[in-house]
Amino acid sequence: MSYDRITADNAALLMIDHQTGLANGVQTMTPPEFFNNVKALATLGKIYKLPTIVSTSAADGPNGPVMPIVLSLLPEAVKIHRPGEVNAFRNAEFAAAVRKLNRKKLLIAGISTEVCVAFAVLSALKEGYEVYAVIDASGTWDKRVEDAAIYRMVQAGAIPITWCAVGAELMDDWRSPMGEAHGQLMGDHLPFAGNLYASFNAAKGA
Repeated sequence: MSYDRITADNAALLMIDHQTGLANGVQTMTPPEFFNNVKALATLGKIYKLPTIVSTSAADGPNGPVMPIVLSLLPEAVKIHRPGEVNAFRNAEFAAAVRKLNRKKLLIAGISTEVCVAFAVLSALKEGYEVYAVIDASGTWDKRVEDAAIYRMVQAGAIPITWCAVGAELMDDWRSPMGEAHGQLMGDHLPFAGNLYASFNAAKGA
């Protein structure tokens, strides 16, 4: 596969089952780390105005509503509530909404990595999309389970990625109009980047 970077014009964001109840089962990172990563990915969607679909499964039951930070950052996202389908692409409304976005690259994150993320990734690949599984904004209950899911997705042709790498590809150049907002994002979500951003601003003011 030749390299064709992620841009704000060719990519869409799918956030699947980032729900308050399901988030309690994420053990592949600490709760603060998971919240930080989900927030960072949603913020990238906001900064770069990525067309976004947010989907939930049984939101009126133990899975819980969407994590509030997702909807507060992405209020214009298409929201699709699945009544029972585990694989989001098995829901006709969701599948139609993805096609309507008309984007060839899909950034997919969610809970859990081996089920709701992996199944959606595999279905999207089957439909011909170029699929990026945003691993650090996804989670599950065990590292071995996560590793198995990543292996399965990669063998099928998906590309594992992190929110930081997604952002770097979207921005491409610090001189871009998004450079300042992107720097603030990095500072908010990565402590070492916050120090760099503060040093840069101090140097500019010197």
